[in-house]
Amino acid sequence: MRSLNEGDLCLKAWPVLAIVFIEAILFLAHWFIYRTWIVFMGNPSPAATLALGTALFLLAFSFIVAALLSFRFSNPLVTLLYKIAAVWLGFLNFFFLAACLCWLAWYALLLSRLVPDPSRNQPFIATFLFALAFAAGTYGLLNARSIRIRRISIKLPNLPQSWRGRTALLVSDLHLGHVNGLRFSRRVAALAASLHPHIVFLPGDFFDGAKSDPGRLAAPFKQLSPPFGIYFSTGNHDEFGDDAQHIAALTRAGVRVLHNEKVTVDGLQVLGVAYYDSTHILRLRATLESLRLDPAHPSVLLNHVPNRLPMIEQAGVSLQLSGHTHGGQIFPFTWLIRRVFGDFTYGLQRFGALQVYTSSGAGTWGPPMRVGTHPEIVLLEFE
Repeated sequence: MRSLNEGDLCLKAWPVLAIVFIEAILFLAHWFIYRTWIVFMGNPSPAATLALGTALFLLAFSFIVAALLSFRFSNPLVTLLYKIAAVWLGFLNFFFLAACLCWLAWYALLLSRLVPDPSRNQPFIATFLFALAFAAGTYGLLNARSIRIRRISIKLPNLPQSWRGRTALLVSDLHLGHVNGLRFSRRVAALAASLHPHIVFLPGDFFDGAKSDPGRLAAPFKQLSPPFGIYFSTGNHDEFGDDAQHIAALTRAGVRVLHNEKVTVDGLQVLGVAYYDSTHILRLRATLESLRLDPAHPSVLLNHVPNRLPMIEQAGVSLQLSGHTHGGQIFPFTWLIRRVFGDFTYGLQRFGALQVYTSSGAGTWGPPMRVGTHPEIVLLEFE
């Protein structure tokens, strides 16, 4: 009994430790920005120093506090707080990079010996780099709301003649919640409907996972009426909190939720695996075996994360549709995510006989910004 209680305590302690660790990183990043600005701007007045320090101290806790509140409450005040904190988190990323570059530029200037008094250039260095960071964040806010339509031709083996010339719409990672709300849902649904796809695929993270009214957010998708239906499999954010409520909301909106299931649509096998089961090798293998794919017909798998590809290819899947990566969403995470997922971070790729399309997604998580990536919905044209 004692070991069981200790195990339970360890499981309960992990989220707290994770929050403390993340908050420590955020606090240090804010301190570094504060210290850089004070040093490079030449000791501002006491009032300005106090105001800057107080503002950054409060902002250092804003995202964690807003995120915790967003999982418990859904009201205009929490939504506003979360939006402000999320926007600031994006600017923090670029201001931190600017602070790092300030010191690099300063030391480079010192080593170069090009000017007799390098300290006189510190205010110019800081002003220029922080202004550039602000411009990058502003661009990211605007870019994240400009959804592109990408058209991709797909050739699948044994594709029935009836599917040639038809289109499938891929819409991933909307992250509907406090930042991407009802207006965003309506805009994406209207854009999707205007393309008149024959079938629609939603491979996860339709919801952001915070407390919200999922029925209201999913309702705009009722206007989609593709002749061969709308199909969805869960992503990690859809499984936060009450995932049954999320699934019920999508079902009411006319979306077929595939929870480790297969349906055959006019000769095309459509499969969906739940995010949780896709992360466990044994569960995924058992799920794929239970679906009993027919090698004589092509198959499309909705799998939120572009991983476990050797197993999925071995199962005989023709095409996997994924999201999750956001392409990295904002620099420098664009570089970091590519180190994790490689070529499968974004776009249409091959893994042996398996084709994989990973979408950068239509929405955002955390900062409502995109720098180095673009939001998209993808129209797949079957040849």
